[in-house]
Parts: sequence; structure tokens; C-alpha cells
Amino acid sequence: MSEHRRKPPQPEGSGRAAARRAAQQRPGRGAGPARDVPTASYSGPYADPRGHGSRAEARRVGQRGSGTRGRGAGRPDKRFINYPRSDKEGWQRFVPSWKLVGGTALGFFAVITAGAGIGIAAVSTPNPNLAARAQNNVFFWDDGTQMVATGGTMNRQIVPIDKIPRSMQNAVIAAENESFETDKGIDPMGIARAVWNMATGGSTQGGSTITQQYVKNTYLDSDQTLKRKVTELFISMRLGVSEEKDTILAGYLNTAYYGRDAYGIQAAARAYFGKDCWDLTPSESAFLASVLKGPNLYNPDGGIGPAATPEENTKRAHLRWAWVLDREVAVGRMQKSEREQFKEFPKLVDSEQARSLSGQTGYLVETAKQYVMKVAKITPEQMARGGYQIKTTFQKPKVDALTKAVDETRNDFLDEKARPEHDTFVQFGAASVDVKTGAIVALYGGPGMDKKYFSNNANTIGVPVGSTWKPYVLAAAMEYGTQNSKGQGISPDSKYMANDRTVINNRDGKPLRDASGQPFRQKNESEYPYGYVTLNEAMEKSINVPFAQLVFDVGHSKVRQVAKATGILEDSMNPNNDASFALGTSTPSAIRMADSYATFAASGVHREPFSVRSVQKDGKDLPGFEPPKEQRAMDDSIADNVTKVLENVVEKGTGTKAKRLGRPAAGKTGTTDFNKSAWFVGYTPELSTSVTLFRTDPNSPDKKLISMKGVGGTDSIHGGDIPAVIWTAYMKEALKDAPVKDFPEPAPIGVIADGAGAPSPSPSVSSSPSMSASPSPSLSPSPTPSRGGKPSCKPWQLYCIPDSGGTTTTGGADGGTSTGSPSPTPSGKPGRPGGSISWGTFTDGG
Repeated sequence: MSEHRRKPPQPEGSGRAAARRAAQQRPGRGAGPARDVPTASYSGPYADPRGHGSRAEARRVGQRGSGTRGRGAGRPDKRFINYPRSDKEGWQRFVPSWKLVGGTALGFFAVITAGAGIGIAAVSTPNPNLAARAQNNVFFWDDGTQMVATGGTMNRQIVPIDKIPRSMQNAVIAAENESFETDKGIDPMGIARAVWNMATGGSTQGGSTITQQYVKNTYLDSDQTLKRKVTELFISMRLGVSEEKDTILAGYLNTAYYGRDAYGIQAAARAYFGKDCWDLTPSESAFLASVLKGPNLYNPDGGIGPAATPEENTKRAHLRWAWVLDREVAVGRMQKSEREQFKEFPKLVDSEQARSLSGQTGYLVETAKQYVMKVAKITPEQMARGGYQIKTTFQKPKVDALTKAVDETRNDFLDEKARPEHDTFVQFGAASVDVKTGAIVALYGGPGMDKKYFSNNANTIGVPVGSTWKPYVLAAAMEYGTQNSKGQGISPDSKYMANDRTVINNRDGKPLRDASGQPFRQKNESEYPYGYVTLNEAMEKSINVPFAQLVFDVGHSKVRQVAKATGILEDSMNPNNDASFALGTSTPSAIRMADSYATFAASGVHREPFSVRSVQKDGKDLPGFEPPKEQRAMDDSIADNVTKVLENVVEKGTGTKAKRLGRPAAGKTGTTDFNKSAWFVGYTPELSTSVTLFRTDPNSPDKKLISMKGVGGTDSIHGGDIPAVIWTAYMKEALKDAPVKDFPEPAPIGVIADGAGAPSPSPSVSSSPSMSASPSPSLSPSPTPSRGGKPSCKPWQLYCIPDSGGTTTTGGADGGTSTGSPSPTPSGKPGRPGGSISWGTFTDGG
């Protein structure tokens, strides 16, 4: 055996005694002779359970004994930080010492302090002259010529603090940052909350001081990121220690956005009150402090989005104005006696922006703005800051033609001086869409923002469309069939009972019931006994009874699916499963109706409407503005058969005034409840256009629809009258240079159903199975009869017809009214019409 592996002789006292001495050696005294180590018992953490020790164990004991207390026992602990602690056993090794805790805290504080110091030194303070400057947004027509440049033209003079009235300073401090004069420029809790929200993917908004908001104004074009928030923090801290409070307050008021394209207090004073800021009254100051909460929602002119109507904004502005004044009293910045002097909301001057966006330009710009903000995901404040080059889809010749058609028709039919009780408050709206692309080429939104009419009638949700809804019921019947056709689509030659006051059955074949429990009877515009008529003839004459029954045979959900596939927004559809749903109680906008009918014109291909072709910012194209992709909404045979039926409406039905166009055209008339609105929606192979007419006081708080009976000296207005005349005049001019095209010849479709909705034993020669036949729809619940036939008013609806408790009509065959089915009242309780028999509450015939 080699020398180095030979076991050395064991001296006396070796073995377990050596292990004991090693284990009991006191650390920190050096490695002395074994005999100098006191003995101990054999028990302990390092005792040999077998009763004897070993050299390996002795080495481990010696090494374990060396640590923070060992100054020579075994090998020293060379770690910079003694963690886990070598001088402790078990879980105690992981309990940090007070020295470690204190040192770590001190180091962290030093790093944070150094980082903050470096960050504060690295940032510069804002330049109010640069921050208050806004650029123009330039809008172009479809051909590339300039339409208008907005923004960037207001007075943007920077004023010193001594020119800003004390009332304005008090209003802003009271409303936004009560502790402004004593804080250090930051709100630690608000910052922590904002940072946490951003880190966890939540909202980037947090409580901010006036100093932070001033800093934020210089970053309007930046994304809300953690880096930006940290930068704002450093700048705010620097301002808090280096600038006077008056300088910060003046900087904030000179750079804030107040709406009406006004950046800075001087621009805002001129924009809203036509005066210099130093002449503002306390009441006017409180108003300007109010719009700082969010101009898009507090500017009484209205803003962008369904919640920013002029009515809602005005209501919010009044409440906020009063709150600011009360708040000034609460924080000691206004005497109560002074507050009591301000009872009336301050009077605003006409918008400079509205004056510059006269005629249809304002509506075109607002439509394009909404589209840009939606696609590019930018805020109204960012849009107002400007710098965008926006090429729209609007074609100036067509916009001019539509405006001319409306103006000439208005002048021919209306005389507000001679018939003020009838001809005032009549509103027009229209939209025209390119069939092949979905581009909005023209619209008519109203008399003009310069005339204080800020609502865009072309994009208004709230006016019932009447019988222009019936093509969706017919299309659904062609696609899905009825509960009796076993999943096969039915032909427009199918016959249905059309007599006035016919009882309508639900999908189980049982009569609907009115509020009194009697069978519900649908009313037509005329009492003429039609007997059984084809759906084609029912559409031509706009007879209600066949479609009121057909919607139950097909299923309301199927009709909704078809309408949605063509571009109708679900939120605009009547949610009630009643007979009046088939007769037009839904309220899509004119833009949506034109785009939806374009789907029929394009043989079932739908394209979402769009108003902007391209957007540039700083010379670079923004992504996402390619034309929307086309989608197949229905089989071409279905769409082409609907077109054939609607051609008959123009040729020999309720829309014959559109025949003057002199080229193939298809369309449908619609007249609604108590003659409160009238529609004509029609198309050629190239262009789809909708025209709506209704009556409402634009200055009324609720904008209730008013009956048009007597308007123009006539008993009533129908879709085949003024709307069809406007449609024809516009389309003739818009298509004057376009070659005449025919619609595709429709392929035979569907089985012919008899009056009960079942297939005829002897199908006609033209009948054939539907190419898009699908399983029959599931049964839908029968409706609960009640009054009105209308959905309850919704907060977002600009125009809404509240339940009147009586019968409602939605137009007859272009000559009167016809009654549809009752629907739940807003309370959900059925109404009780007078008499023992109810003939429904909604009529529509065209």
C-alpha cells in the first residue's frame, strides 16, 4: 500500500475523544493543542450516533466553527455578506441581522437619492411658449385638394401671472389642487397609484398636482408610459424646488387645453367669452376651470363620442360650474356672500371654430375626426393639438350635389314664415356610400354648425327607420326559411294574408295577446281587403300584416343576424321580439342604412363604411387606414332577389318618384310613428344613398321627435315624398357622368309558401332550393304585448320617442298609418289601450 494511503497510527485518546475536542473547541481562539480543549458530553449536534468520531467529522466541525466569530478556527468565511448567516443554526440562519437590514436600507436610500438627483439634474423645465403652440389639422377631399385647415389659428398669447385674474387662480386651485401653494409639486400617493396601475396594465391616470399637470401638458404627443411618468415626476420635483408657485400656475394656465381649439387662458377667454383673460368675472373663471376637467365632456358645444352630445355636455358643465364656485367657498377662496351673486350660468359667445366650419364642412370634419381617433386610438386633446394631414373619402361634387338637393327641396316644400306651427324644426339628414368600397362619398348633417346646429343628422342614432327595415325580414326568410319550410328558404312569391287587422300568431301558431288578453290584430295603413298577396306585392305596397307575421315565422334573432351582417349596429336595433320589430322601430343612422343597403347592391358583399383614406403625422403615414376588407354577408342569390323586389318598389310601388332618376334603381320607403320621421333608402349598382326627414327642436333639452303632419301644407309626410325627391335629385347629379348599369339578374330562389307559411304542394317553375339553406331557427319566445311598439329610451339616444301610452304609427303605404304590435313599456308593464279589442300600437307602410 502506498505511503499516502497508509492509515497512521492512532495516538492515545484518538477517535471519539478527538471528535469531542474538535466539536467543543471554542471558535475564535485559534487551533491550540487538543489537550487544551475541555471535554463535553457525547451528545450534541455533531456527536457520532455510533459512539465514535471520525476525522471527516472533525474537519467539518472545525470548518463550521469558523465564521464571523472565528478568527482562526478552520477556514474563514470569505463572503461579503454573511447571509444566510453561518453563525446560526436552522431557520435562524435566514433571519437577517440588524446590521444587514440597516445597511441595506441605507444603501437603497442612497441609490434612490442619487438616482433622483441625477434624474432631476438631467431634465429641463417646460417652455410654456412651445407647449401652448398647436398645429393645424389639414383635411383633404378625396381628390387631394384641401377642404379645410382647423386649429392653430387662435390667439395663443402667453400672459404673466399678474394678467390672470385672482378669480381664475382661485377657481383652478380650489377645483384641482387645494394644497398647491404648500405642496412640493408632487402627490406621492397619486404617483404610486399611477405607477402601480401602469405596471399592472391598468389605467395610467393618477392623482396629479397642478405642477404635474403643467408638466403633462408638454407631453401631449407622447404615449402614456412608465418612462414618461418617471420623467414627469423628475420635472415636477425640479419645478417644486426651483420655481415660484406663481410661475408654475401661470405656466399651467397658459398651456392647458380648454376646448374650442384654445390652448392657454388668453385663447380660452377669447374663444368662450370674446374678451381678454384679465377681464374675466369670477363666474366665467369658474366655467373655464370646469372645462379643464375634460373639454370633450364639458364643452357645451359637444364633443366626440356618444356620451359627448351638446345636451349632456351642457348638463355636466352647469353642474361642474356650480361645484367649482361652491368649492371656492369651502376652501376659503370666496366669500359665501359673493358666491350667492352667481345664480346664472355665464353666457358664451358663438364658437370661432363653428363659424369657420360653416355648411357641411363641420359635419365632414367631425365624421373624419371620429374615424381617425377610433382607428389611431388617439384622444380628442391629441387631435386638437394638431399636426395631422387627413385625406378623406368625401367627394366635393357629390357633397355639393347633396346639399343642393336638400336646400332646393326644403325651399320648395317648407315655408316657416307662412306655417311656423308646422314647418319649423324640420331636420334633414343624408349619407351616400360607394357600393364597391364602402367609402362615404357625401353626407348632409344639418343646416351647419355655424347656425348652432351641432348634431350630425347623418350619423344620428335615434330616428326610427320605418318600413325600410322590411327588406331584412324578407332576406332572412329567403336565407333561413320559416318554421314550416323545414330549413328551406322561401321565395318572394310566397303568399301571406294581408287583410287589415289580421290576428298575428307566434311561432307556436298561437295568437299573440294584447294587454287586455284579446288576440292581437295587426293594422295596415289601408283597410282594403287584400286577401293573400305575395311578399313581393306586400313590399311594393308596404303592407304591414304579412311582415308582422313573417318575422315570427322566421324568428327575430335570424332577422337581427341578417341586419347585423349587412352593417347595422346591434345597439341600434329594437330589442323587443314583437311584431313592430318587422315594421321599423330600430334606429340606425343614415350612414349605416346607406352602407347596409349597399350590401344588397353588391350582391351580398358587405364593406364597413369609412371616411378616411390616409393620415400623416410628421411626414409619416399612420397605420390602419386601409379600406376595410369585404365580407360575405349573404348568398348573392338572396341579395339579388331582394334587389329585384326593391326595384319593383321604385317601378310600381311606394317609391315611384325615384323613377325620375332614369336608370335602374332599387329602394324602400319608410314612414314612422305619428309621422315623426320619413325615410327613403335606395341604390344603383354604383351608389347607395339614404335620406331621412324628421322634426325636432335642436335647442330642446330632450330633442323629442314632433309629428310632421301638416308640414309643407300636407296631411302627412311619407318616405315616398320629400325623402324620395331629395334622393332622386342628388343621385341624378351624382351619377350624371356614370354609364348606366343594370343589376344582376337574380337566380330563382326558395320554395313558395302558402298563406300558412308552409311550402306549396306544387312549387312554381321559378322555385328552387336556397343555396344558403340552413337548419330551421330555434323557437324564439313570443312577445309580451304592451304599448308603443318601441324600445324604451336609452341614455345614448339623441332622439327617442318615449312611450306615449297610446297607439303609435309608423307609416302606411305612403299615404297613412298602419298598426303593429305592442311592446313592453319602459317599466316592463303592459299598457291598456282603450276598448275591448286592441289593434296594436305601431303602424308602418312606407
